[in-house]
Amino acid sequence: MRSFKRIALLCGMSVLLAPAAWAENWQVAKNEEGIKVSLSEVPGSKYKAYQGVTLIKAPLAKVQALQEDVVGACKWIHECKLQKLLKQEGGEVWTYTQFNTPWPVTPRDSVLRVTTKKGADGSITRELVAEPTYTPEEKGFVRVAKVEGFWKLVPKGDSTEVTYQVHTEPGGSVPAMVANKFVVDAPFNTLKSLRTRAERN
Repeated sequence: MRSFKRIALLCGMSVLLAPAAWAENWQVAKNEEGIKVSLSEVPGSKYKAYQGVTLIKAPLAKVQALQEDVVGACKWIHECKLQKLLKQEGGEVWTYTQFNTPWPVTPRDSVLRVTTKKGADGSITRELVAEPTYTPEEKGFVRVAKVEGFWKLVPKGDSTEVTYQVHTEPGGSVPAMVANKFVVDAPFNTLKSLRTRAERN
């Protein structure tokens, strides 16, 4: 019985630790304009995970509203070409996004399930998981094979601390130079544009 309890405890802990398992060895790649971008190797993947953190001088509710405006969010998401809401059910939404990519990389699209959770400290976490088979593939696009990550919004007085952390398997072939540039530009440019919009009066 004791060994059974030990196994159950270990299994429970592994579930709790799983989302952060690939995010332990962060190395700062860029720290400019109040935005810090860090990268982490991911076991079994040739693509790095990225994490961007910044403080936005706007209340959490305003930042959250900008994020939940699925169509409008395309204006501040890095290289977003088009975004639309597929379905909403309780605290979950399914979104479809098309991304611009530099030549000669074929443009990507993705389907994400976004689950919103509220913390006891007033924080909001929006978990991101790819569901690539949710809709048929679109001609002229390569469907992003895997996305795991989250947005976390934490109230800091009249401001909001925003963390954007993602690991992506883009599918198809992506040159290393393009991939390495993307994992820095995506969090930096996305957070910068979100901050600009949130801080407008």
